[in-house]
Amino acid sequence: MSSNLMPPADDLSAILETRHSSPHSILGMRYDEQNGVIIRAFDTEASDIYAIVSSDESKHKMEKIHQSGLFAISFPEKRELFKYELERTYPDGKTHRTFDPYCFLPGIGELDQHLFNQGEHRRIFDVMGAHLKDYGGVKGVLFTVWAPNAKRASVVGDFNKWDGRKHTMRLIGSSGIWEIFIPGIGEGCIYKFEVKGQNGDVFLKQDPYAYSVELRPKTAARVSSFSYDWNDSDWMEKRKSSNHLKSPINIYEIHLASWRGPGLRELNSNDENDLHNYREIAHALADYVKEMGFTHIELLPIMEHPFDQSWGYQVTGYYAPTSRHGSPEDFAYFINYMHTKGIGVIVDWVPAHFPKDDFSLGRFDGTALYEHLDKRQGEHNEWGTYIFNYGRCEVRNFLVGNALYWLERFHVDGLRVDAVAAMLYLNYSRENGEWIPNEYGSNENLRAIQFIKRLNELTHELHPGVLIIAEESTAWAGVTKSAYLGGLGFTCKWNMGWMHDTLEYFSKDPVFRKYHHDKLTFSLWYAFSENFILPLSHDEVVHGKKSILDKMSGDYWQKFANVRSLFTYMFTHPGKKLNFMGSEIGQWNEWNCKASLDWSLLKYPIHKGLRNAVKDLSGVYTENQALWECDFENSGFEWVDINDVQQSVFSYLRWDAERHSPILVILNCTPVPRHNYKIGVPFSGEWDEIFNSDSDIYGGSGVGNKGRVAAASIDCHGRPCSIEISLPPLGALIFRRSK
Repeated sequence: MSSNLMPPADDLSAILETRHSSPHSILGMRYDEQNGVIIRAFDTEASDIYAIVSSDESKHKMEKIHQSGLFAISFPEKRELFKYELERTYPDGKTHRTFDPYCFLPGIGELDQHLFNQGEHRRIFDVMGAHLKDYGGVKGVLFTVWAPNAKRASVVGDFNKWDGRKHTMRLIGSSGIWEIFIPGIGEGCIYKFEVKGQNGDVFLKQDPYAYSVELRPKTAARVSSFSYDWNDSDWMEKRKSSNHLKSPINIYEIHLASWRGPGLRELNSNDENDLHNYREIAHALADYVKEMGFTHIELLPIMEHPFDQSWGYQVTGYYAPTSRHGSPEDFAYFINYMHTKGIGVIVDWVPAHFPKDDFSLGRFDGTALYEHLDKRQGEHNEWGTYIFNYGRCEVRNFLVGNALYWLERFHVDGLRVDAVAAMLYLNYSRENGEWIPNEYGSNENLRAIQFIKRLNELTHELHPGVLIIAEESTAWAGVTKSAYLGGLGFTCKWNMGWMHDTLEYFSKDPVFRKYHHDKLTFSLWYAFSENFILPLSHDEVVHGKKSILDKMSGDYWQKFANVRSLFTYMFTHPGKKLNFMGSEIGQWNEWNCKASLDWSLLKYPIHKGLRNAVKDLSGVYTENQALWECDFENSGFEWVDINDVQQSVFSYLRWDAERHSPILVILNCTPVPRHNYKIGVPFSGEWDEIFNSDSDIYGGSGVGNKGRVAAASIDCHGRPCSIEISLPPLGALIFRRSK
């Protein structure tokens, strides 16, 4: 054996034991004055390895300098490095020729490392993970992973028989980033990272930055270049200058796997992997959404998740659209198609916690890397998940980069941020002794607050016109106030209080509603304190809570009458709107994520009538500025009569900014029709009845006002004029001043 080709003893043992943090310093090509150009290669299975000089295709057998599989050769006459390949021969006679992974310089620069370690890399998704590269005509994949406490990191896959000894990575400086360029592999390659902890434990981990992941239950990442030829430039340009706060927003919240709406083929119900492709869903869903008058759709988390019943809220692939419905390009087509049809796309985003699956982020390098080690800070007992460590720069960069990734690479129009309250409070869902106060002794998670503010600053700066929506269920002040003014900086916030109070009211027997009158009036005391969205969301139709229709009080007919009034109240109350799929057709059963909505219900006139009522309400909403232009201003709402408690009647006005075209709304929340009911109005003349929830076309009893009433110059409710109308049982009326 050529002892002069042998590396130093410490390096040799580290290479042989695959624990060297810089294998490129020993393997590959280098020059020294004694031996000229030296090439070393390590392969435990090869019987022979040849170095092939690219310039003349000359082939040179390498010497096996250690029985464990270390090969070397020197070229004493050469004084400059040259391009070469390695040809490996195996005992079964097979050969494999490729460029040497260990002859390439680092593929990630110092600036990228620095920005990542500072938590400020705005395009970290272009740096970390797996990326197709071409180095001087040599094509392959550059792999990078953050694992600062690992003893060793390797790339494994079908291309190397999942053997972590074959492609060990190098640790770059003090960045905590490991990297290697592997030539000869490309698009579609399946891989994972094999990470060895300091105690010797070995973990197979999915790439946190993978663009694409195998279809569950498989969990390996897939190399994906992800490129798409967008043609939504008109939409994107218009979005930049849009003012969502003064525009109609009517959101249809959906779970893609269980929507299966009109226009889609039947699925094989016995095959859980028989799911519609993003492209197929796009056409059917866009047609339905346009027909129903929704302005946006909101997707339950579309990021990769292994467990169907989590609905996507236990994310393992933050940068990968779920492969259940196709490729990243298919998902890009979905969004592009929605934009060409004038429909915005919001996606649910889950930065509050992540699951404990062995292949995912938890204990990534053998330590609590993405999470806190102390359970009092690092685990949600209620959900059985880990909590992100927002105090670590690289973790913040992972999450902020992820938000920017969906906004930039997929053109999504907004993020609905899940479980914000769980991020804000250190004692969220915890008893005394189960949490650690912050440095000031209080329960605010200061690191999470810093992260949230930075998230909202960057997303709004880099992508003007997007919606960043907080699901925040507490009375935290300033959720939608700009961060520079001391708020959290969200665009909008879900009004959970409105949702719970409203649903509780409509579940009451009308006999007792006069004792709960404040459930419908209380929300107006705080309606303008934040930029609210009124949600009737997926959370309210599962886990024994009943469907929206089944929550309603009364018999079969009364339930439908109540839900039509509920929707009327929602569409005319200050705030943007969100409805979960199925509620608009009168779904009887609770939502089941493994089954389609009950579209067959539409063969029954009363269900079809409810859907038509929602459709018409959407039209009334979008066509009347008074119902959305001043959603977040006191001037946009005015009670006409808040005090008719005994009859459970509510009446109010919605105003446009110019105060020229008010909308009058009256709710009769008892099953008693009321004729000659006097209501004060601000203007004389005729008022058109533009919506009646009791219309027979919706399945109602047909009590109404024949489409128009005249205002008399008789003052009422402190207004100079009044109208006398018939109030339908459990009905809602909308009037507009005649033009």
